[in-house]
Amino acid sequence: MSKLTRAEVEKVAALARLGLTEAELSKLEGELNLILEQWARLAQVDTSHVAATAQTIVQPMPLRDDTPGPSLPVDEVTRNAPAHVGGLIRVQAILSEEADG
Repeated sequence: MSKLTRAEVEKVAALARLGLTEAELSKLEGELNLILEQWARLAQVDTSHVAATAQTIVQPMPLRDDTPGPSLPVDEVTRNAPAHVGGLIRVQAILSEEADG
């Protein structure tokens, strides 16, 4: 089983935009490696006799007809928006030409 290196933990923290101290990075490295160890132990369990399931509790899916209905008024929808122009909610751009490496 492979362990996460300090450099990998730092990269994950940077991708998640977490500003962590050295102590927090050390703690996180240990915790993530412990999680990986537990997953490795689970991978050794024989589950060939266990049926595959998507849910552990079987419940009927409540369905309703998809019928159009009245929409909320635009001024009511945009009332709490930080900025809106012409009935549209204005948000800060989050995409850029550069990709984070």
